[in-house]
Amino acid sequence: MRAKKSKSIQKLSVLALATLMLIAFAAGNAFATNGYFSNGYSLESKSMAGAGVALPQGSLDASSNPASMVFVGKRIDIGLSFFNPNRKYTVTGNPSPPPAFGLTPGSQDSDSKWFIIPAFGFNWMIDDKSSVGVSIYGNGGMNTNYDTNTFYGSSPTGVDLIQLFIAPTYARKIAAKHAFGITPIFAYQSFEAKGLQAFSGFSSRPDKLSNNDHDSSYGFGLKVGYLGEILPNLNIGASVQTKILMTKFNSYKGLFAEQGDFDIPATTTVGLAYKVTPVLTVALDWQKIYYSGVNAINNPLLPNIMNSQLGNDSGAGFGWEDINVIKVGVQWESNKEWTWRAGYSYGEQPVPNSEVLFNILAPGVIKHHATVGLTKTMGNNELKFALMHAFNEKVKGTNPLDPAQQIELKMNQWEISAGYTWKF
Repeated sequence: MRAKKSKSIQKLSVLALATLMLIAFAAGNAFATNGYFSNGYSLESKSMAGAGVALPQGSLDASSNPASMVFVGKRIDIGLSFFNPNRKYTVTGNPSPPPAFGLTPGSQDSDSKWFIIPAFGFNWMIDDKSSVGVSIYGNGGMNTNYDTNTFYGSSPTGVDLIQLFIAPTYARKIAAKHAFGITPIFAYQSFEAKGLQAFSGFSSRPDKLSNNDHDSSYGFGLKVGYLGEILPNLNIGASVQTKILMTKFNSYKGLFAEQGDFDIPATTTVGLAYKVTPVLTVALDWQKIYYSGVNAINNPLLPNIMNSQLGNDSGAGFGWEDINVIKVGVQWESNKEWTWRAGYSYGEQPVPNSEVLFNILAPGVIKHHATVGLTKTMGNNELKFALMHAFNEKVKGTNPLDPAQQIELKMNQWEISAGYTWKF
């Protein structure tokens, strides 16, 4: 009896430690994969290029499909990722005289190279048909730090976006192999912009445009999901996440459209998981990210910046378009102790070549990811690793405010992740 109590205290200590770790490291969060959505959040999903909406794996599954949680049992999952995005822009052609908005020719790399991203999940079975749990994870991506006067503002130039999601989940089986789940999502954002003073003449509030330190916003959304076996060994999964409505960044109401509004786009995900053999599973996901639902992200630079000031409802944004993402993953259990995973994903380009000027700040141009990973089972516990590489991608276009110049955005990424699971 005393041993069981000791184990329970140990697991609660792990839960408290993981939560504190997430809060402590939230400020280091940065992603820039499918636009600025990570291709996966759990270690298992990361190992399979984000695939898994139809494949229950762990207590971070609410990040992809809330219905999965009722199939994963009682457990705690923690993960820590070391993320390395390499961002660069190149300007060719001499700047034209005013009123053209030219840039200094040459290449610049973003100085921010490594970020630490934690993740945490907890799941508890109420009975054999229902569960409650919580997943905590991060998102982001518009993080750049150029040690130069990119826009003839102050040095350095860049932006820093941080997002943290707390996702409590209730899931229930409606039959032995079919379930629905619901997840309210509580979101936190932090944002800072530096070196944008050159856009003051285009802004409705030049004092709320740049160099105002970090500002915070809070919001709420909802994710619902379904998971079921439709044929022997064939699962289908689907989830829909609403747009997460956020409070406004008051310190940047002269930058973002709709007076500092920066909501988080809605997503839809549908997928299949087929157990080819008792030890080999293949997963396929399709995801749609609706960047067009947020004016600050979707509004184009031209003609908006000429017709409306930054910060107004129709003020210029980053010009990102909706994208489709395809994710394919394979999982092989070589024996009871070792599970091996690999994956590949392709996402459409959210950044048109007409939007290269503003997207120097947010070059989320990645399209292709390849991943591998493994799990070592040790009794009721698991040790997990994942490796991701996002291949070099470029977007090149004419400077929309100085046609004499060309701007090229370039990015590649690496991510190394480790995690641990306690089952009870």
